[in-house]
Amino acid sequence: MRIVNVTTAVVAYHGQATLVRIDTDEGISGFGEANPDAGAGAVVGMINFLAPLLIGEDPRNVERCWEKLRRHKVFAGPQGGVFVIALSGIELALWDIAGKAAGQPVYRLLGGKFRDRIRLYADCGDGDDPAGSIAGCVDRAQRMVAEGFTAIKFDIDNLHHPAKFDDFNHTINAAELRSMVERVAAVREAIGPDVDLAIDLHARYDVPSACRISWELEPFHLMWLEEPLPAENVDALVRVREQTRTPICAGENLYLRWGFRELLERGAVDVIEPDVPKCGGLAEAKKIANLAELHYIPFAPHLVSTPLGTMATSHQCAAIPNFLVQEWHALEERAVWDSYVHSPDGSGSIVKDGYITLPDTPGIGVELDMDGVRAHAFAGYGVFE
Repeated sequence: MRIVNVTTAVVAYHGQATLVRIDTDEGISGFGEANPDAGAGAVVGMINFLAPLLIGEDPRNVERCWEKLRRHKVFAGPQGGVFVIALSGIELALWDIAGKAAGQPVYRLLGGKFRDRIRLYADCGDGDDPAGSIAGCVDRAQRMVAEGFTAIKFDIDNLHHPAKFDDFNHTINAAELRSMVERVAAVREAIGPDVDLAIDLHARYDVPSACRISWELEPFHLMWLEEPLPAENVDALVRVREQTRTPICAGENLYLRWGFRELLERGAVDVIEPDVPKCGGLAEAKKIANLAELHYIPFAPHLVSTPLGTMATSHQCAAIPNFLVQEWHALEERAVWDSYVHSPDGSGSIVKDGYITLPDTPGIGVELDMDGVRAHAFAGYGVFE
């Protein structure tokens, strides 16, 4: 079996999501997805740049193909950003082909599964109210719990808070901190003590602010406080973690296993959150999870993907022992999000009662609904042309 073509499509989700298609000379095609954070134009351009290196390769040699691309030209230095995001989308498509060719689901090729269902947390953003009111957060939290989610996450880093000093000084002040605590307190009261609650700060604060926020949130027994400051400065993150009982989670903007090594060795986090269609792909995320397991750290992937990338990530989460929970980030785009694939059970969605059930069909286990893809494709990129 040989690769004969690599093409892309760009669809509306979390901005612009890049889908990848790899065709073979035996008529088997695989589909993957690259994280949207870098922008579709850059990701598509990088995939087109790397595609000729794959032509003629056996796609079932997934890690050989991955390493061939990783070592091409950019091997002499740190690797991240657009290059690794594009590599991740390609790698997911290769696993889809490998699974289809073997007649096996991807999780089995990754070593088998520890669990049949993947637990999700609903990323609730700022709540149901566009103005970000506490009532809107409470409403959304209760709605997600009623739908079966056992874990939820909210954002509390309001860059437009009227009390902020200016647009660039992100040192917290008393009024901002008080509004954060009030929001978290209201959500915790609404969902009770047994639903896991995570809070995201999007790496916006400095060390003293991160410490103050984490101290004030200790009474609410968070599942984690996510990225109170950027993860690149491990010493700073260690200082925050050492001063609080609130678990610290980080890693959505790190790349490859090398990007996580110091974070884990220095004890800077309580939970790691690689983004599988961003950090290097399924096999790379499994290696990162294995590194985390050495330090007894749970794995809870960040994820902003269509159902294709979401299901692919679920296969990886099934194949590791230290999985905690997987992000689901589609509340504001649910109808469009569901339209991109045919659900394995025909129900219209791969998400049920706060979980994803792994299909036993070969490959990633979901097929794109091309009507949905075409309906929401961005002009100028083509649809797998």
